[in-house]
Amino acid sequence: MEIRARKGLTFDDVLLIPKRSSVTSRQDVNTSSWLTARIPLSIPILSANMDTVTEAAMAIAMAQSGGIGILHRFMSVDQQVRQVKKVKRAQGFMVDNPYTVSAGATIAEAEEMMDQHDVGGLVVINGDNRLVGLITRRDILLAPEEMRTVQDVMTPAAQVISVGPSVTSGEARSILYQHRLEKLPVVSQEGSVIGLITSRDVAKVEHASRAAVDDKGRLHVGAAIGVGEKELGRAEALLAAGADVLVLDIAHGHADHCIEMVKQIRRRFSQAQIVAGNVATRQGARDLAEAGADAIKVGIGPGSICTTRIVTGFGVPQLTAIMDSAAGVNDSGRSLPIIADGGIKTSGDMVRRWPPAPIQS
Repeated sequence: MEIRARKGLTFDDVLLIPKRSSVTSRQDVNTSSWLTARIPLSIPILSANMDTVTEAAMAIAMAQSGGIGILHRFMSVDQQVRQVKKVKRAQGFMVDNPYTVSAGATIAEAEEMMDQHDVGGLVVINGDNRLVGLITRRDILLAPEEMRTVQDVMTPAAQVISVGPSVTSGEARSILYQHRLEKLPVVSQEGSVIGLITSRDVAKVEHASRAAVDDKGRLHVGAAIGVGEKELGRAEALLAAGADVLVLDIAHGHADHCIEMVKQIRRRFSQAQIVAGNVATRQGARDLAEAGADAIKVGIGPGSICTTRIVTGFGVPQLTAIMDSAAGVNDSGRSLPIIADGGIKTSGDMVRRWPPAPIQS
């Protein structure tokens, strides 16, 4: 058996040569990047899809800062879907399909629903999804004992100000302030409730210029899936819930079943954004790119708590792995972002990655 050895580099092995610069202040430095061709980031950092790292709270904080969080998959499909929805509802000009309750429900049921979804109010509808009223925590806080149903304490539709789907952020802001409102239902021409605008959401959008958001102003969020056949159902549920990107969670991404999973997702969900990996070689990156991935995650064992190299004896120094994988993507004829997964110990390591790409931490 022929054994070929070559030099491999990691971040500690190299330095960048300083050159003349026109930058006069660190405030002028632009750190924006692309997770995929359709998902821009203000800061090129992802929080890892580990059960000790990323759930909804972390994903919200990451997206509000300009990065993105990848929800781990070590939970049921329903639980992961709820996590995605929680992130997507955390910020945005308008909440699509707001939480609703019937007028005949008890106050206790309405309160339980608010607690379950961590919201301050519900839209009251009838069987045809028509607006009947609004109920908030304030309505039920001091409600007399004889008032037991939602209808008893809600603000009826006749007293609720609503808007149509064409309302702009500025118009909504003006209406909310003029009438001192907290919530503004969005109603279609047919009278069906299709959304909800809150004063808090409008304020968040106005003050979150660096946040990573979709075209509706909602925070970006990713979700991890496995590579087994049953994971296609998980992928479908996550995409329906609003996940912006699916991340294949597998230690060795240059494997037949991982490549086939990328192909299946691409066939079934043509618009899905897919991050595939992990790989550490030129051929591994090329194969995943040719299979239909939208970004390639690079790194076999460089993380500070990863034991892959110790346990298996496999791995490639991270800087060499990144450069080889970038070459593999070029071989595929496509132009895809590379995600450096692991090996970052200092801010200087982030600068030394090549080519410019998001970093997973």
